[in-house]
Amino acid sequence: MKVLLLVGLGALFFAYYWDDNFDPGGLDYLVMNHLGTAPAGTRGRSAQATRWLMQVNFLSYVQLTSLALPSLTDSKGSLVVVSSLLGRVPTSFSSPYSAAKFALDSLFGSLRRELDVQDVNVAITMCVLGLQDRASAAEGVRGVTRAKAAPGPKAALAVIRGSATRASGVFYPWRFHLLCLLRGWMPQPRAWFIRQELNITTPAAA
Repeated sequence: MKVLLLVGLGALFFAYYWDDNFDPGGLDYLVMNHLGTAPAGTRGRSAQATRWLMQVNFLSYVQLTSLALPSLTDSKGSLVVVSSLLGRVPTSFSSPYSAAKFALDSLFGSLRRELDVQDVNVAITMCVLGLQDRASAAEGVRGVTRAKAAPGPKAALAVIRGSATRASGVFYPWRFHLLCLLRGWMPQPRAWFIRQELNITTPAAA
């Protein structure tokens, strides 16, 4: 079994290096779990910061998927996309990041339909995760959210289980599945839940 796990900003550079220097032959799993935040010195909702976030959090996924898909088609393999709750439920102080994650959800939801009608046996597992107990993640939301971070190893185990069973979706913690369902059914209670986890005294970044 051949698994390629891509994490961190190294995945962004690998996406372009791979085009000429990597043979994905025999690949069974492509796990994409990389993300980026706005570069230092850029304004949170500026065009520059948004362009960077889309490059790291969306366009690199497109590049990697297009390169890996022929090999995954041959092996009847799996694409595993580690995304965020912010790609399903928009919240405050995260508009560029949330936009990139929504784009991922749309891209792979559409790709799943395309593969299905073409009888291509490649599984796509979308993993919707919340805040993880990593120092970098905690620092990025300091003073903005009251949400408790989930244990990283448990989130990783949920991703592994979902990938192994070729599940279409993974939600960790499990309550996020309910919150995503509420998005369309009951928008006002959803907004109430989100406000409970925000430190609403924090001014929005420019």
